[in-house]
Amino acid sequence: MQTVSTPPARTSFRPLFALPVIVSALGFFVDVYDMLIFSIVRVPSLQSLGLSEAEVSSAGTFILNFQQAGLVIGGFLWGVLGDKRGRMSVLFGSILTYSLTNIACGFVQDVNTYAVLRFVAGVGLSGEIGAAMVLVSEILPKEIRSYGSSMVAGIGYLGAGVAYLTVEYFNWRTAFWVGGGMGLILLLLRVSVFESGLFSRSKVEHKTISRGNFLYFFSSWQQAIKYLRCVAVGVPTWFIVGILATFANEFGQALDIAEGVKPGRCVMLIYVGLAGGDLLSGPISHWLRSRLKAITGLLIFSALLSGVYLFGGIKTANGIYTVCLLAGFCTGYIAMFLTMVAELYGTNLRNTATTSVPSVVRGTLIPMTLFFQALKPSLGALVAAGMLGVIVYGLAFWSLSQMEETFGKDLDYVE
Repeated sequence: MQTVSTPPARTSFRPLFALPVIVSALGFFVDVYDMLIFSIVRVPSLQSLGLSEAEVSSAGTFILNFQQAGLVIGGFLWGVLGDKRGRMSVLFGSILTYSLTNIACGFVQDVNTYAVLRFVAGVGLSGEIGAAMVLVSEILPKEIRSYGSSMVAGIGYLGAGVAYLTVEYFNWRTAFWVGGGMGLILLLLRVSVFESGLFSRSKVEHKTISRGNFLYFFSSWQQAIKYLRCVAVGVPTWFIVGILATFANEFGQALDIAEGVKPGRCVMLIYVGLAGGDLLSGPISHWLRSRLKAITGLLIFSALLSGVYLFGGIKTANGIYTVCLLAGFCTGYIAMFLTMVAELYGTNLRNTATTSVPSVVRGTLIPMTLFFQALKPSLGALVAAGMLGVIVYGLAFWSLSQMEETFGKDLDYVE
């Protein structure tokens, strides 16, 4: 029978633990690059296909929503697979799917094909972060778990910066090919990563336990609320990225900023901020000995900066870019958020929960964009986004206030 040792914190950086963390971080780096590349190249890619300014906005929303729908569906598929077949099966399958699809995106010639390919890419992209966080959480000793997840997210979010720089120096088609190529190269590194010991032991010791049963999350009112609270805590991240950054050019116009605001630069700066925030969120959580306190503190500043972005009277593009960087930093609680989700569920459902929750979070961008687009004609971009922000942050704070503290929780259990 395989056992999982719990060494003291001073052995945390030995190769046994370091390799899965590094490879998971690089995987999330490529995942972020490929996920955000459309938001960064949205305007130039659609303009090159011959669309007008008005068509760019509507077609961009259409394609983005297709990608987000793929993320939702893929989250369920990869989540269940990870609990039935293992964490590594997801990490291999997902990166192969989105890498090949992103290469194909570099050849698109029409909006409908673009949307279909982004849907398939979304399906592949949804498996990466959840499985990576579960693998790292189950491999690392609980005393240093937060440091490993912070490293994965912190390094991973730098992929957005590389995506932006790639677009700055190459055309949008080449940017897609670079992302797909990086994924295929990383696939080779994954051969050296071992499966989670907790998962392997659980399969031997609990042969009759149901694995990857997504319906379990809705088997009772209590379980459904627990799952939906997890989703609500993550939604502000996509309000920041999917609304404030992706439509930054429209907010710039509403604020009468003479120089054009580049959404791609806003996305890049937010993700650079996310990288910094996530790198620090682990040590902060460790210092406070609390996941909830660390997330709540960052979320408060994130909400305040969202208000400054929309109603702070910013007059320059550089002002928008600065707030985006700071807002990204304060929204950098994803590492702790996903670690907390992994800690809330047993080994037989952990991957399903940790993979599907962020995918559902990403999928909430669909109703958010529809809400924003519906209110924008009558209320204007700033007020429409402001109303949406009140709802998003309100639900997140309420959900946090009702959640269990999971810091230092032993993960060797099943549901």
